Amino acid sequence: MTRDQHTSVSNQPEEQLALGAEQALFQPPSEGVEGTAAQAAPNGMETVEGYVRPEYDRMPAEAWIPPTADLPDIGVASFGPPRPVAETVHLPDDRVQVTNTADYPWRVHASLLITAANGDRYIATAWFVGPHTLATAGHVVFINHPGHPDHGWVQSIQVMPGRNGSVLPFGSVTSTNFRSVRGWTESGDENYDYGAIIIPTELGSTTGWFGFGAWPDADLLKTTGNISGYPGDKPPGTQWYDARGISSVNPLKVYYDIDTAGGQSGSAVYRVVNGSRYGIAVHAYGGATVNSGTRITQPVYDNLVAWKA
Repeated sequence: MTRDQHTSVSNQPEEQLALGAEQALFQPPSEGVEGTAAQAAPNGMETVEGYVRPEYDRMPAEAWIPPTADLPDIGVASFGPPRPVAETVHLPDDRVQVTNTADYPWRVHASLLITAANGDRYIATAWFVGPHTLATAGHVVFINHPGHPDHGWVQSIQVMPGRNGSVLPFGSVTSTNFRSVRGWTESGDENYDYGAIIIPTELGSTTGWFGFGAWPDADLLKTTGNISGYPGDKPPGTQWYDARGISSVNPLKVYYDIDTAGGQSGSAVYRVVNGSRYGIAVHAYGGATVNSGTRITQPVYDNLVAWKA
């Protein structure tokens, strides 16, 4: 892979960050300082009332058409309507709603309200990786659509951790400080579609955060992937969860048959190791049979470590 494509870029020119020295490959999670922390199940999934991991074949993806959300997924801004690679629900829809969003790990996930350069508004998801840093997709923070009035860094993002409809258990914080990499901002290459939101508070110390790390192919292929986020085809601001085994991997992407919908761009694809949650990819794209995310490789790991510092 081309490390130059992973060169960190920021919408704050004075804060351009170079890659740091090599560090340990796994960053630990934190459960935060308030409230309750739920225990993951021994099978590597979350324990969510009403959710049972299905073991059946899917129906054809074209049999399901999602309803229109009140606000579009941020991916529409970069890829155009209709988004050709929209996050996809593969029938039957296995997602279940999370209602105890003030508990860990659900409060790590944040609903995003994005204001783009031209004032247009979009929705997406992000997840805490440190006290003041959330990981997300690159197209959440930088709209790569040359010639479009929204092209470039977004104006601002309102971050709402653990949102449950109209309830904001941790309030909200607005950021104007973002990160991504040259492979996305200059090339628009989906293999480098990841970024970060830097907030002006230490709210992550309250909510907690996920660890993240890089694992070899063989390990990922026997892993259960978990995704929770804020899809636009469900009631506004509600969090939904699904899980399944990882379908395949390549050097830059992770593929999985986990149901998602527009609005979940930037969600964590995470695994459970000894009861702790670790991000393995950043969810960004959909497909007819599998969805996919940007894999956390050594260069991605290095940037996330630098961005959370």
